[in-house]
Amino acid sequence: MTKIWNEAGFVSDDPWVIESEDTKAGSNEKAILSLDGFLSAISESDASDLGVLINPADDVMRLGPCLDRIALVAVAFPAFSDGRSFSHASLLRSRLGYEGELRAVGDVLIDQIPLMLRCGVDSFAVTNATAIKRLSEGRLPGISTHYQPAAKPSANINSYSWRRVS
Repeated sequence: MTKIWNEAGFVSDDPWVIESEDTKAGSNEKAILSLDGFLSAISESDASDLGVLINPADDVMRLGPCLDRIALVAVAFPAFSDGRSFSHASLLRSRLGYEGELRAVGDVLIDQIPLMLRCGVDSFAVTNATAIKRLSEGRLPGISTHYQPAAKPSANINSYSWRRVS
């Protein structure tokens, strides 16, 4: 079972569905398409009700010209050891200026959620039972002081993330 979580808590009626050959969005749902599928769809119509799935091997820079028309970008974490989507999230927020919803999907583990938040991810499709339990208890792990900058500004004014903005 997949649950959607953001910093406000669990979301009950999330309309987004990652489309595949077997799964299609219904009438009250919104489709998340592959990068190539999304770029084909946007050339034919408006993308304001579409989402796009960025896999680790995808070139996120291809979204640059149409980011202001995308409602949701989902970055895929297919395995806990594949960190390329951290870079995708950071590029989307910092370099490309994406301001819409950025969702982590796939192997979302509790230990990685604070790092994903720092990269600019703001919602999570969580399937891991331990992560769901800890999030429902409000037990998010993390380190209170960071030395490196992040896509999401630090709430702690004593951290060092202000030293460099890139």
